[in-house]
Amino acid sequence: MKIAVLKEQADGERRVSATPETVKKFIALGATLAVEAGAGDTASIADAAYSDAGALVGDRAATLAGADIVLGVQGPDPAGLGGISAGAWIVASLNPFGAGPDGGRARIDAYAAAGYEALAMEFMPRITRAQSMDILSSQSNLSGYKAVLDAAAEYGRAFPMMMTAAGTISAAKAFVMGVGVAGLQAIATARRLGAQVSATDVRAATREQIQSLGAKPIFVENVAGIEGEGTGGYAGEMSPEYQAAQAELVSGHIAKQDIVITTALIPGRPAPRLISAAQVASMKPGSVIVDLAVEQGGNVEGSVAGEVVVVNGVKIVGHRNVPSRLAADASALFSRNLYNFLNAFWDKDAGRPALDTEIGDAIRLTQGGKIVNPRLLA
Repeated sequence: MKIAVLKEQADGERRVSATPETVKKFIALGATLAVEAGAGDTASIADAAYSDAGALVGDRAATLAGADIVLGVQGPDPAGLGGISAGAWIVASLNPFGAGPDGGRARIDAYAAAGYEALAMEFMPRITRAQSMDILSSQSNLSGYKAVLDAAAEYGRAFPMMMTAAGTISAAKAFVMGVGVAGLQAIATARRLGAQVSATDVRAATREQIQSLGAKPIFVENVAGIEGEGTGGYAGEMSPEYQAAQAELVSGHIAKQDIVITTALIPGRPAPRLISAAQVASMKPGSVIVDLAVEQGGNVEGSVAGEVVVVNGVKIVGHRNVPSRLAADASALFSRNLYNFLNAFWDKDAGRPALDTEIGDAIRLTQGGKIVNPRLLA
């Protein structure tokens, strides 16, 4: 069983899908690990570290030759996978709903045509036994943390209250919209930096989570749709009455904030619009909004993917691929997710992993030359 680790080709992608730590663990299972030269450079991992861990380091062709499993952070270009075994597994974040001629569904169709078995790690079900395999959670945790640091870097003032001989500096007011993994980490990080933090979510169950981190919950009361519980731990669609009530509540609150961080995503669909241009205009000059959903259309009207724009004196931060901005730690967590996944299904007698139906059927996109995932066939 040969596992190939490739150097990422996507613009701005600095992560790598295996580290020396996970290379050693895969070898202990009996696998042969091949790593493309330079794969870890942008994550601060030298080729020598992979060699010392027991991996074979070489050019792309040598790395792919005879590989049974190809690991990636983002799905590799199908045209660049020549030499791998028939029916090889492609294990990565595959973004089948993404747009563009070179990605999204077109790439998945190409995997199917080539006979590869594509396994989308972002489709991992939100169940207890799969928590250690969940790339969305591990990477979102870092995104929430980095969002607060990015806000602090753009904000022209201090976060904590400071009492000095020259007078008192008031604490920054930070508002987190969307209390999933990223939102919870953003709350915790903003609190550690000394901000006065509030947060909101459409799911009633998050109220206690917000309070447990020392933040103030901002919720619509007594309106149908407050539950907001969707599937897989994500929020569902809200009633029109709830949406109107939430917009009114949030508008008054946003106008008083210095920092706003939005984290709301719905898998396979454009990000919900949380902040309108009018709400942005209501904020004080010098305020900062960080839109973590900018690559899926954005939670904030006026946010631009890959840019920091200024609207009426308010900075709207729209960095792409936020986990990649913490490449070393993001790679460490991502690679452990991949190892935990393959290790959980490793058949020692066969010398390779064998997936079950609960997880295998959930993440498998292609098999036997066909698209097989129900989410792509609907």
